[in-house]
Amino acid sequence: MPEELSKSALKREAERLQKIGLKLTQLKPEIRSRLQLPDALRIAIDVHAGINSREGGRRQMQYIGKVMRGIDVEAIEQQLADLEGQSAAARHFFHTVEQWRDRLTADPKSLTQFIDEYPNVERQQLRQLVGAAGKNAPASGHEVPDAHRQAQRVLFKFVRATLAAHSDGQPASDTP
Repeated sequence: MPEELSKSALKREAERLQKIGLKLTQLKPEIRSRLQLPDALRIAIDVHAGINSREGGRRQMQYIGKVMRGIDVEAIEQQLADLEGQSAAARHFFHTVEQWRDRLTADPKSLTQFIDEYPNVERQQLRQLVGAAGKNAPASGHEVPDAHRQAQRVLFKFVRATLAAHSDGQPASDTP
């Protein structure tokens, strides 16, 4: 026979579920649509988005918490952690992107390795971005110019989109 939780523990759990629900309501609709949520929860969140009254929003958040009591919250928390970059997989992906960016700017041979590993990459755009990042590189001991930072940032976004598209099985040509 499972232990009964105290009234305080039940209240803490309800508040925790409401906080998760609040995070879900604060996501942009296009991001929220990518999450795997039960239909009842998705509908409750959509209703919350249409409420203008503070009291009505508060009551809807309580309802969202109630709906969440009957579903697998760990799966939703994992999806939120992935979105926020807090999961181990998200951190690993981020480090992989950083390593590729650094290798591409430091070693010209790594460009061929990257293309071999990700054949759907937009090669011309990649070469242009790598060239821009290498061209603006600071001399040793000098301050990093803004143009270099910007080129590194754009290359990072391109590599991230390429790796994400590769892991999803989509073509990488729709990158920024």
